[in-house]
Amino acid sequence: MPHDAANHWHEPADEFRRVGVGKFVRPPRPYDSFMEEQGIPIVRDFGVSKVQNLALKPWPRMGGRGAFIQLYGTEGLWGSYVVEVPGGGALNVEKHMYEEQFLVIEGRGTTEVWLEDGKKHVFEWQRGSMFAIPLNTYHRIVNASSSPALLLAGTTAPNAMNLYASREFIFSNSFVFRERFDDRDDFFKEKEDITPDPLMGRAMRRTNFIPDIINCDLPLDNRRSPGYRRVEPFLAGNQFYQFIGQHETGRYSKGHAHAPCAVLICLQGKGYTYTWPASLGIRPFSDGNRDKVVRVDYEPVGMVSAAPMSGDWFHQHFGVSKEPLRLTAWFGPNATFGGIITVAGQPGTSETDEASNDIRDGGKSIPYDEEDPYLREEYEAALRAVGAKSRMEDWLYRKSEDDEKRPSTDFIGS
Repeated sequence: MPHDAANHWHEPADEFRRVGVGKFVRPPRPYDSFMEEQGIPIVRDFGVSKVQNLALKPWPRMGGRGAFIQLYGTEGLWGSYVVEVPGGGALNVEKHMYEEQFLVIEGRGTTEVWLEDGKKHVFEWQRGSMFAIPLNTYHRIVNASSSPALLLAGTTAPNAMNLYASREFIFSNSFVFRERFDDRDDFFKEKEDITPDPLMGRAMRRTNFIPDIINCDLPLDNRRSPGYRRVEPFLAGNQFYQFIGQHETGRYSKGHAHAPCAVLICLQGKGYTYTWPASLGIRPFSDGNRDKVVRVDYEPVGMVSAAPMSGDWFHQHFGVSKEPLRLTAWFGPNATFGGIITVAGQPGTSETDEASNDIRDGGKSIPYDEEDPYLREEYEAALRAVGAKSRMEDWLYRKSEDDEKRPSTDFIGS
């Protein structure tokens, strides 16, 4: 029998030689292979200025046209795609063992959701609607107009496919998650009540459908910038975490750091995000590292990966239009915090929301008075260019704790 050198293993000849190779090419994981097999574009980048401009191709499995969006830092953590529903048509019926949520970019229509031999639940959607598909339920998206509709989806398909590596398990599984979908008539009726999330007390809406996340009211939060508003939708019992936030016109977020997984999606206004590895420090422009800082400009509906590589990354968001900058941030099932959703850790241990605590207090948020001065200068110039006025008052950049204008940094309920 011929010697197959590629598949024949040899022990080292002596104790000085090491087995194997020191460098290798990363192979595709099951979800990567799944995307490639679909025959539609796969966008891999730091961000997308406007998803409406992406090239789409026919997607036979879905019955429309589409493209995958796998921004840097989300690989294996969660997936995204944009899909076009033909005018007067519908997507194919689906059922799968991964979570899925949708943001309607353009158009209006209905979604049908049902269990085997159960009644169909039908609800209407429009531009700006957000809804989630309960895990492993049958569902179909129908376009109610003669023009194409465009939807952005976030899924946990990478998590499920990479773990089980079985298409049959993912797409042909009969298990019913009764705790996720109880088949009641008002399941997809909007619920407007605001409750505190169980971990940090931030505003949460337990609802499976929001008609318009572009214009809905947001409670005052103040963690990212003065006047910052925010709410966490908790959809269909899913582990997929997201929030909707808004910075006032003329004010920008503090720089803050965390590990990869977060993608911000612009809903209203125009803006840009700077992101850089925390290893560069808090003043990368002044310290000669400008070429290592990534900038992504966006408008509705643009996307940016807040932490595009491994390790902690600082990122900072700037709205540069006459209207507020409203964003939704999608984390998948990987948020350190977020209501009842956490990454793995030892139960009972004390945790800190490092991204909301200033670095001088042991957190990972950069106070305005310690940030790179270039950021304020550039921001004010960008606002002047569009006829908007900065509201970043001088007192925001003063460190003195006895300044009467400085608001309290205490957390409500702490």
